[in-house]
Amino acid sequence: MRYQITGKQIDVGEALQTHVTNELGSMLEKYSQRPTDANVIFSKAGHEYVCEVIVHLSSGLNAAAKGHASEIYAAFESCTEKMDKQLRRYKRRLKDHHKDRTGPVEHFGASSYILAGELDSAETEPDSLQPMIVAEMETKIPSLSVGEAVMQMELAGAPVLVFRNEKKESVNVVYRRDDGNIGWIDP
Repeated sequence: MRYQITGKQIDVGEALQTHVTNELGSMLEKYSQRPTDANVIFSKAGHEYVCEVIVHLSSGLNAAAKGHASEIYAAFESCTEKMDKQLRRYKRRLKDHHKDRTGPVEHFGASSYILAGELDSAETEPDSLQPMIVAEMETKIPSLSVGEAVMQMELAGAPVLVFRNEKKESVNVVYRRDDGNIGWIDP
């Protein structure tokens, strides 16, 4: 298990690194998901400390949690409580479905673009209707079942997840609706 513990404009001392490694290791050992690595990022927002943890599991799924508190250790504890709850639910779902993924999740390459938003007011007309591309990146699209895609979206705390449906070999989308339910787009 590899740990990457960093701070954004914060000095992360040896005592905090040791505490994070011990606590996170014991919490992850409980669920025996065989995590491959964990990224822990500490930052400060106003008067609060923020802790973000992203754990990459050997199944190809990622679990992410974020905690806020007035002290840095309390922010980490808040974050690990959320991570503990997510992993407990994930393990329960795997047991409920009686399905263990035997191999890692396949990923397919795709292009990801960031488009510029409206910079000017409605007074000025755009030169063309083509959006301006700010950034172009390579992204990976996992090959999952619909249930696994919903789990991955919830574990990552993302509002939407694009995935390749294992059964139909087509690109699908799951997303969180405004009413709290999950939507699934299957073209």
